[in-house]
Amino acid sequence: MSQNSLESVNLKILVVDDHEIVLGGTIDLLKREYPQAEILTAQTVESALKQVDDAQPNLVVLDLSLPEKPGESAQTETGVQLLKTLMKKYPTLNLTVQSTYVKALVRIKPEIDNHKGGFTVADKSLSSKEMLTRVDWALKAITHTKDIRQGRVGLEVKPDWLTVLKLAFYEGLQDRSIAQRMQVSERTVRHYWTKIQDVLGVYPEDDKKDGKNIRIQTEIQARAEGLID
Repeated sequence: MSQNSLESVNLKILVVDDHEIVLGGTIDLLKREYPQAEILTAQTVESALKQVDDAQPNLVVLDLSLPEKPGESAQTETGVQLLKTLMKKYPTLNLTVQSTYVKALVRIKPEIDNHKGGFTVADKSLSSKEMLTRVDWALKAITHTKDIRQGRVGLEVKPDWLTVLKLAFYEGLQDRSIAQRMQVSERTVRHYWTKIQDVLGVYPEDDKKDGKNIRIQTEIQARAEGLID
């Protein structure tokens, strides 16, 4: 499989994961499949960016839950932002996301769709054989993102809507404060909420039916869909 994508002897793969056991397991798997390849590692976003800049790998295999710097806590949003940076700076870089939080990739689906390099998704529950298949596809510049939505497609979320969700549910801000932070009117923020709730399938009538505040339902559904952690 590996010889059909790139000559193993010329291959450079960067593996990014902050868990040493997972990192070691992925390295061993890749070494068996690509015995002549140079396997590089990083455990933080800071290190990953430096490795890509310095080594110019053919493929980056990365987890989404990563710390920004040594000593900091790992967060899914940090990994998502790393992906955005890599796709913007290296539009033809091949990428494989190996994570248990793959649904979070829906936040950057437009960027993934526009990326010119390979982009594949490998949930950590996949078998070794399936994971290696996703790596091979990425090296062949194939895009495969089926796992992001687990069969459901069509969720289109604008950046401003994600900002509203983060300010509301990460920082606990009310609409007035959200409007001030975003430098828009409260009416615009309310409009964003209706758009968010529509795309998530959360409607006012469900408020009465389920006995939960619509804002709470929105948070639950947004987390379930991977829009927020």
